[in-house]
Amino acid sequence: MAVTYIKRYRMEVRLDRVPSASWREVPEGFRLFPWEPRLCNQHADIKWESFRDEIDVHVFPCLGEREGCRLLMREISGRKDFVPEATWLVARESEFSAKPQVCGTVQGLMPSRREGAIQNLGVHPQFRDLRLGQALLTAALRGFMQVGCRYAHLEVTVQNTAAIRLYERFGFHRVETLFKVSEVQFA
Repeated sequence: MAVTYIKRYRMEVRLDRVPSASWREVPEGFRLFPWEPRLCNQHADIKWESFRDEIDVHVFPCLGEREGCRLLMREISGRKDFVPEATWLVARESEFSAKPQVCGTVQGLMPSRREGAIQNLGVHPQFRDLRLGQALLTAALRGFMQVGCRYAHLEVTVQNTAAIRLYERFGFHRVETLFKVSEVQFA
């Protein structure tokens, strides 16, 4: 094991300045599901499937384990600053199954009266590039607006260029560069 530093950006946006062209509805054939406590394990399982092979696992090891994601979801949803209105699942609907296939998740926290914090926006690798991340981000930002937030922020690993481009299209800008200490096993 070697100790390394993983570079991350803290990005934020003023919600009344999000370009209207950024707002995206869920693509055809998919559906958004608002937060319900009974969906906690679905959030956790898709979080694990979305992040388990990504660099973020080195920063947040719990993302690399299904049970770690379940514990994380219980912790997030049990916090007093948890924002159900900014917490969503996206799933693919199928004519062959009554149960939709969960494809992505996002959670929201409200660390201050005016600011929302995006937590763990993740889309399963099989469903990336279908605008599902945009739909989840839209739903979360609308949820923050609904509860009175004026700003939203998030952290993203620098190597995740697709996510950074998405956030920039929504008007997020970098406000801080962070370095997270990580133990990485080199093969």
